[in-house]
Amino acid sequence: MDLQRAKEILDKNHYGLNEIKERILEYLAVLKLQGGVARAPILCLAGLAGTGKTSLAISIAEAMERKYERIAFGGLGDPYFLRGKKDGEPGEIIKALIRAGTKNPVMLLDEIDRVDEKARATIMGVLLEILDPAQNKSFLDHYVDKPFDLSEVLFIATCNNTTNIATAVLDRLELLNMPAYTDEQKITIARDYMLPKILQQTGMGEKTITINAEMWPKIVRPLGFDAGIRTLERNIDGMVRKVAKLIVEGKLTNITIDDNNVKEFLPQW
Repeated sequence: MDLQRAKEILDKNHYGLNEIKERILEYLAVLKLQGGVARAPILCLAGLAGTGKTSLAISIAEAMERKYERIAFGGLGDPYFLRGKKDGEPGEIIKALIRAGTKNPVMLLDEIDRVDEKARATIMGVLLEILDPAQNKSFLDHYVDKPFDLSEVLFIATCNNTTNIATAVLDRLELLNMPAYTDEQKITIARDYMLPKILQQTGMGEKTITINAEMWPKIVRPLGFDAGIRTLERNIDGMVRKVAKLIVEGKLTNITIDDNNVKEFLPQW
């Protein structure tokens, strides 16, 4: 694993977040010295929705040149979802390894704080077994019915807050608190990262859509404060789709978004 390449990937994919990125690089450096097998603790990205937790995990996988898998914990109410059933099917951990086709993917355990309250204790027990290096070398999936070694998997967790995470699980985690984005940061991200990326994905040239500078503050905060950038990305994506439709219909070839037409392309503003 090349740390310089990892830094370049993090910088390319994520604006700002300098302290978070530095801590990730330190973590990867230790991981490299450990031979690529994480021992402890496990990274946990904590923050509000839309602050970049999932995309950071994807970037870590890219930097390590490993496959990426995600398991959603939101609303999870059955520990067998993770551990499998003897007469049913494998649990999601084994399924993720099968999808990845390797024993060492980066596996995101997403929103581990949002499991169903009634099953919280048992799910936290399974999660402890998954994350604890002393236990995950012999993880038991009931369908497989034999101990399975998870020690080569790089687990990364996310949460919105730590209140509903068992203390024993928290002890295995290294929390990285994701900051909320300022309006100025959102403008830079939207203008320099999101819009060019979405235009490219849509097959449109970078000069197809021009947004006047005075419009960006209104675009990033159409309905009030939002800590993340997920809604912002959806809004820009919707704007690009509307322009794409007009281009295909032959009604325009390029456009400038200003006070006169912003409501046509961003109706929520």
